[in-house]
Amino acid sequence: MHKSPTQNHPELFQQRNAEVSRLSHTGTDNRKPSIGHPTARRTVTSLSFFLIISLASFTGPVAQAQAASPYGAKAVAIAASKRGAPYVYGATGPREFDCSGLTLYAFRAAGRTLPRTADEQYAHTHHIRRVQRAPGDLVFFPAGATIGHVGIYAGHDKIWHAPRPGTRVRLERIWSGNVRYTRAT
Repeated sequence: MHKSPTQNHPELFQQRNAEVSRLSHTGTDNRKPSIGHPTARRTVTSLSFFLIISLASFTGPVAQAQAASPYGAKAVAIAASKRGAPYVYGATGPREFDCSGLTLYAFRAAGRTLPRTADEQYAHTHHIRRVQRAPGDLVFFPAGATIGHVGIYAGHDKIWHAPRPGTRVRLERIWSGNVRYTRAT
């Protein structure tokens, strides 16, 4: 079985993900752009998307069902660009988020519409198995009969999420085996 370079060297993935986060978090230029030149925001978004796609090709071959969709990769980059934004209950961005507010914001900016709450997002997305997950899929954490938390799968068992009050948007390893995966369609 073929092992990708990041399976043998997880620090390579961390370096690439840090670079995507750095480029996504460089901020925007609010000055009027020169005619014929892209704005800084468009350039950063394009670079982030390119790096994510490059990372996917760098990690080795991926089955068709496991390939990240273009909007999923873009949602990951958008969530990464919000690193450090504070958690505020009920917030949907662009500067503050709760968990489902971050997923709503990232997917809306990527061209997909999601419902507002984690429960509704889970109910209105395509459920997939763990082995089918790809960057840009949604990761749900059940809490009894409801969904208690949601994040965006970033690859290598990590998610971008807004954890809880008093924290900030961050990339974190999935801490539970009791999770469910879905794909926005």
